[in-house]
Amino acid sequence: MKVRYQFRFYPTNSQKDTLARVFGCCRYVYNRALRLRTDAWQNEQRKIGYHETSKMLTAWKREEDTKWLAEVSSVATQQALRHLQTAFINFWNKTARYPSFKKKHNRQSAEYTQHAFRYDAGNLSVSGLGRLDVHWSRDFESLPTTVTITKSPSGRYFVTLCLDEAVQQMPKTGKLVGVDLGVSRLATLSTGERIPNPRYLYKKQSKLKRAQRVLARKAKGSGRRERQRLKVARLHERIADARKDHLDKVTTDLVRRFDRIQIEDLNVRGMVKNHCLARAISDVGMGMFRRMLDYKCRWYGKELVLVDRWYPSSKRCSDCGHVVESLSLSVREWVCPECGVLHDRDENAAKNLKYAEGHSVKARGETVRRSGPRPRAAGFVEM
Repeated sequence: MKVRYQFRFYPTNSQKDTLARVFGCCRYVYNRALRLRTDAWQNEQRKIGYHETSKMLTAWKREEDTKWLAEVSSVATQQALRHLQTAFINFWNKTARYPSFKKKHNRQSAEYTQHAFRYDAGNLSVSGLGRLDVHWSRDFESLPTTVTITKSPSGRYFVTLCLDEAVQQMPKTGKLVGVDLGVSRLATLSTGERIPNPRYLYKKQSKLKRAQRVLARKAKGSGRRERQRLKVARLHERIADARKDHLDKVTTDLVRRFDRIQIEDLNVRGMVKNHCLARAISDVGMGMFRRMLDYKCRWYGKELVLVDRWYPSSKRCSDCGHVVESLSLSVREWVCPECGVLHDRDENAAKNLKYAEGHSVKARGETVRRSGPRPRAAGFVEM
């Protein structure tokens, strides 16, 4: 299957200059093509596709003002147009927002296909750059099909290899679990286990505020502003790296311990529109948690089930099945009026998610309706 491995690399000064030109050309081609496609639709109701923009790129390289586009590898600029086409396809499929323009100080990237690089026994050479000083942190057997070079806002360089690798599946355990995500706790399992929320952004919030206030006072275009911008970017990346590392460990542990993981199909984009909770929800990383579980379950032969978001997991009693009419977010514990059992809100929701078999669910992007409820998940060990 297709896997991607990311490695840190350290370019020379000459390679940094070349990469700056490559990133600039890719950014220019992407933004110019986006502007043309947007204007053509708004003014003439005319669609411009990838092949038309590819012909335009050839003409741009011959124009007097944009001859510098021909000074860098043609593969990188061509791939920028392919990425724009993919962005439009995702927008038409309603899986992403309308494509936005690329900015100089955001994440920069350039992709190279097979005939634009050479990999041999740990040595990676890219067209126009030469050999890259990559710090390999893992081994792999197959040859990469594409190489993507990225530069983070803080100035770190990475190389991402796309490979066709055979991933070894994890041994079966015969267990299933329901996982309820939250803000006060990262996750609550149907087994009663509670995974705390580290709140990395909350811990660095005061330091980040001070750094951003200092940045706001610097004159635009000055060297001091650029140095302070890098400080802010490094702080943001430390927070993001810590969150990603923690979620990686949690999701890998879940996939290793359970054969089926059932979580709620949360509308994270809608949830962050609540300005009172947007920062706290973003600090949890719910979307990243789900994406990690998705690809790890596919890699290691496990099953991820997304339960319908309208399923009343919190309001349903996991003992008798009674559903209360309303349950505000401030209520963390409640007593079932039918059977009198005291429930922890999150643990009760996790137990209900574990046995939500007869409800419409989404599994890896496809809607699945199971044929009737199964009694207590037959074939799995009760936990």
